[in-house]
Amino acid sequence: MTLNRKALSGTALLVIAVLFVAVMLLINVAFRGARVDLTQNHLYTLSDGTRNIIKSIDEPINLYLFYSDKGTQDLPQLRTYFTRVREMLQEMASRSGGKIRLEVIDPLPFSEDEDRATSFGLQSVPVSAAGDKVFFGLAGTNSTNGQSVIPFLQPDKETFLEYDVAKLIHELESPKKPVVGLLSELPMTADLDPATQQMREPWAVFQQWSQLFDMRKIDPATLKAIDKDIDVLVVVQPKHLGDDAQYAIDQFVLHGGHLLAFVDPISELDNAGADPSNPMAAMAADKSSDLPKLFKAWGIEYDPKKVVLDRARALPVSPGQGQAPVRHPAILGLTKSDLNGDDVVTANLDTINVASAGFFDLAKDAKDEKLIPLIQTSSDAASVPADRLRMLQDPSILMTNYTPAGSPFVIAARVTGKFSTAFPERKDAGGLAESKDANGQIVVVADTDLLSDRMWVQVRPFFGQSVMNAFASNGDFAVNALDNLAGSSDLISVRGRATSQRPFTTVESIKRNADERFRSKEQELQQELSDTERKLTELQSSKTKDQAQILSPEQKSELDNFLKRKLEIRKELRGVRRQLDAEIETLGTKLKLINIVLIPLLLTFAALAFAWWRGQRRRTANGGRA
Repeated sequence: MTLNRKALSGTALLVIAVLFVAVMLLINVAFRGARVDLTQNHLYTLSDGTRNIIKSIDEPINLYLFYSDKGTQDLPQLRTYFTRVREMLQEMASRSGGKIRLEVIDPLPFSEDEDRATSFGLQSVPVSAAGDKVFFGLAGTNSTNGQSVIPFLQPDKETFLEYDVAKLIHELESPKKPVVGLLSELPMTADLDPATQQMREPWAVFQQWSQLFDMRKIDPATLKAIDKDIDVLVVVQPKHLGDDAQYAIDQFVLHGGHLLAFVDPISELDNAGADPSNPMAAMAADKSSDLPKLFKAWGIEYDPKKVVLDRARALPVSPGQGQAPVRHPAILGLTKSDLNGDDVVTANLDTINVASAGFFDLAKDAKDEKLIPLIQTSSDAASVPADRLRMLQDPSILMTNYTPAGSPFVIAARVTGKFSTAFPERKDAGGLAESKDANGQIVVVADTDLLSDRMWVQVRPFFGQSVMNAFASNGDFAVNALDNLAGSSDLISVRGRATSQRPFTTVESIKRNADERFRSKEQELQQELSDTERKLTELQSSKTKDQAQILSPEQKSELDNFLKRKLEIRKELRGVRRQLDAEIETLGTKLKLINIVLIPLLLTFAALAFAWWRGQRRRTANGGRA
């Protein structure tokens, strides 16, 4: 009987094992491709914009992830980030229905794969003193031999990993250059200079735009409608726009077009009122610009008669020949801390220089619009009437009665939302009353001078070519803003995400508390040492020359007390360190118990409870029979 029971138990265990394997295989087949993202910030869940871009792919796209696996054996941070990149690319490929083909390649030194990576334009980065180099870049091709690459995937740019990859796929899916309309009342392009009767060079920023986009000039005087093939409209220094031109811009935005607008309280390169025979006329001329009707309808508050000052970001300027430089509170060098690190337009920039800039705010009666700062001043900024800067000889005068606002002023912003028309009276003409897209996108900048060469770049001739030496990130900002707006609405909606690096906040908190206690004890010891030295000095000063080399009983007692106290404090310091290690070890033990014991027990109990519930239902269905 005992033998039969053992055989039965063994058979039952074998049957259970076979059933378990069968159930796992069935689940693997039935739920193939199913994913559940349980991470706090949904790191492995693609945004809606990325999924829409993937769905819109018509022709197959090949992605080649070049990663030096052997060359990064001693680089754990890079290996961890590679896993993150590979998993995101695999997720994109799995959702593409076969339209995205992913290949991971290890380009070994002196191999054909290394030559292939180099031919794509990927960068090899040195990682050791011996000159060892590694590849970690992404290349993509489409069916028409178009190419797009990310030369090197930097871990510190993980926040925008999804955006960069989605942008690469979008470029391969739509390989033609985006068309950009330029409506500018400043001399940005190559043209005849009326003053010198010679051809002037285009601004450096316009040259950069022309390399990346199909730039088309628009005449503001004759503007009635924006061509349908224009993807982005750039408006610079709009001063004399009639209602027809503003209505054309209004309808362009409402129909889903993207707008990049530069306005200014004082545009220093505006030639308004220029008269060689009367220099004062140009100085007194109105050099402000605005889009009052459009801004009001879109919930943007902007005053062309006010300029922002910031003494904390003031740049030095020379008031005259032979005079010492002075800081100009209206000419600002804005730093990385003043730029939005969560927006792809400004995240990787360092310095933006502006001059006599204005500022924006969200109107109190704004409806669905949102104003997201891209560039702003420090909290030590103030606003003053623009007239105070006209004919200004000494910038230090602006510091008179300087009253900081206590909060930053927004110089550039991304405005999103469902926009309403600024011309409701033209509804009968067939125009839209509100935007088709609930997530309309425009970028507004309250300074035109940041586009001028003098604020960010030195251009020098070199053997017939113009060589640009940038000293600020103004050009990158202008290119990034236009590049971002030139993408589809889906691409623009892909925002920066949290990184996969999760700090041990509890452990860091324990360490901070321990360090504070440690420093407190150190300071206590240092104070007692200073007190003891002072007392010893006082006792020494009261002795004669013959007794100077001999310790008095009071000195010996004071010194012995200090040494004893020093040992006690050092013991306490070691105790603080031991307590720190013990607290971290205890936390680690708790986490191990939770992961190794508690979670499996909970899952086991849940499985048993589910089995009991199923058994109860079966017995109920059978009328209570066993």
